[in-house]
Amino acid sequence: MPRAPFHAVGAALLLMLACQAPDAQGKPPSPSAQTDVTAKDYEMPPLPRAWVRLHDAFGGVHRVEVEVAATPEARTRGLMWREELAAGKGMLFLFPEEEVQSFWMRNTLIPLDMLFITTQLKVAGIVERAEPRSLVSRSVGVPSQYVLEVPGGWSQSVGVTKGSAVEFEGVSSIPIVP
Repeated sequence: MPRAPFHAVGAALLLMLACQAPDAQGKPPSPSAQTDVTAKDYEMPPLPRAWVRLHDAFGGVHRVEVEVAATPEARTRGLMWREELAAGKGMLFLFPEEEVQSFWMRNTLIPLDMLFITTQLKVAGIVERAEPRSLVSRSVGVPSQYVLEVPGGWSQSVGVTKGSAVEFEGVSSIPIVP
């Protein structure tokens, strides 16, 4: 069997070592580390937590504990691959600007209500019980800067409607990454 020239072996060795470069914390990369944020086995870092208070049509207030998606990666990942979402829980998406937002349900396994919220903290519209695993674009067709996802059917069950007032707790300190 012919031998490879020394420089070819050296180059191959350098390439292998470069592929094993440590991460920012000095740890070698995991051999199974997934870089596609939409992949099931992608390891999403923990998201900030906060609260959203929604006023219903009857004068009541409903407090939802949320994970906050304020980066492009977190907004893309959303609630993909979650098998359940308990009542009183949700995800709040923060966008850099108020504009017409649209969402899909790719890799989302559970039905969700999507509440589109304006910069004036009013519900601009609601998409109820969005169908899981769908690429259909969902929007309310009016500008919003925030979107709250909660379990499907929650909005109707508590009486939150278009025009409902919204309050955030613990959100103002979270930076929004464009």
